[in-house]
This record gives sequence, structure tokens and C-alpha cells, in this order.
Amino acid sequence: MNTLRVAALYLKVGVLNELQYRVNFFLNVLQALIQVATGLIVISLVYSHTPRLNGWTEPELLSLLGVQILLGGVIHTFVQPNMERLMEDVQKGTLDYALTKPEDSQVLVSVRNVRIWQLVEVISGLTLLGVGISRLQTSVGVLDALAFLVAILLGAVMLYSFWLVVTTGAFWVVRMEHVLELFEGVYQTGRWPVGVYPGWMRYGVTFLVPVGFAVTVPAQAATSRLHGGTFALAAGFAVLLFAFTRWFWRFGLRRYSGASA
Repeated sequence: MNTLRVAALYLKVGVLNELQYRVNFFLNVLQALIQVATGLIVISLVYSHTPRLNGWTEPELLSLLGVQILLGGVIHTFVQPNMERLMEDVQKGTLDYALTKPEDSQVLVSVRNVRIWQLVEVISGLTLLGVGISRLQTSVGVLDALAFLVAILLGAVMLYSFWLVVTTGAFWVVRMEHVLELFEGVYQTGRWPVGVYPGWMRYGVTFLVPVGFAVTVPAQAATSRLHGGTFALAAGFAVLLFAFTRWFWRFGLRRYSGASA
């Protein structure tokens, strides 16, 4: 409960800080509109030549795009700002302020910053997902909805874990910004079903950078395409990745020497 109170306090402070820069809201709305429009144009072009893409219909792919934008909004709102601050603290030796507090250090470095206006992406993603599901020829049941909620949570955990593992590398490598920028490019592969990629790339964007699990699996659940084996594999991978992240974070802290060292 103390952890939840700390996270809620940081969230409140972050929201208050963001409200000072309301022009960012309009900039993010414009960015989200361009993102959605670009995705819709590409999907329209693809399905003007074929009724299915690797077995996916147009409404199903629209749902996938919605999930990809939704999770991207979650990352940009809650994860990316904290990871950027963590890298900065490691470089400047100011991480001590978080490490000396009587709370789990991983929790603290993961909840200190929030960019509330990036939630525009979450809303646009949910909208696209809703439109895609409404156009499906098959109905989505209660079990599908529950599977989607669990899968989207697992996807968020996997992407957060990946970001923290990469950012923890700043304890060894001073400049990690370029690696995180590279992630943005790789994340765009989530706009398409992981099955459309060749084998080597499919495994890369599933197990090395878990975009395939994080995006495709929730989209499969939302469109009644998810198989139990795939869901179990995604859940198991999420648990293992999070456990590895906890260990790697503590291992990385041993390499840190801050301003108090």
C-alpha cells in the first residue's frame, strides 16, 4: 500500500507540472491525428490490393493498429520520461536522491515523471480499437475481453521491462539515448502482425524486443484470434522478463557510484 501511495503522489505532482504547459496538449493532438491518419492511409492502400494480409482482415488490422498506438501512448506517458530521467541521473551522479529514500528504488525511478498529455495517444488507440472491433464479422465474447485486458497488461509489463533493462545499461555505457531512439523505430513493426515478417525478424521482434508479444497478442485476443498456447507463452515470457529485470536492476546498482561516492 505504501508503494501505491508513493506512486499516486508522484503522479499527482507530475500532472500538476504538465498542466503548466497546456500548449503541449494541442501539439500531441496534432501528432496523434497525423499518426492515425498515416496508419489508416497505409491500411487502406494494403487492402485495396488484397482482402487479407497473412490471414488478417482490414477490421482486425485496424484493431492491431489501435493496440499499437494505445501501448505507445502508455510508454510515452509513464515509461519513457522516467527512463530518460534515470539515464540523466546516472550520467550526472544524482541517482542518490532516489536510492537514499526508504522505498524500493526500482519503483521510485519508474514513477517519478509522467507526461499526461501523451494520453491523447491512448485515447486515439482505444478509438481505433473500438472501431476495428465494431466492424468485425464475428462477435467478441466475455472471455475474449478478459484475455485482452490481461494481454494488454502483460504487453505493458514486457515493454516496461525492456526499457528498464536497456536503461540500466547506462551503469556501464554512458550514452544510451541512441538505443532508446532505435526502439522507437523497432516499435513501428508492431503495426503489422508479427506473422508477416520472415522467421529471423519474427523471433527478434518477439523475444529480443518484445513488440510481437506486446502488440499482436492483445490484438489477437480482441479479435477472437488468440490461441491458449500463445497466451500461455506470452504470460510466461512476461513473468520471466520481469523477474530478469528485477535482478538486472539490482546487479546494475552495484556499478553505480554517485555524488555521495
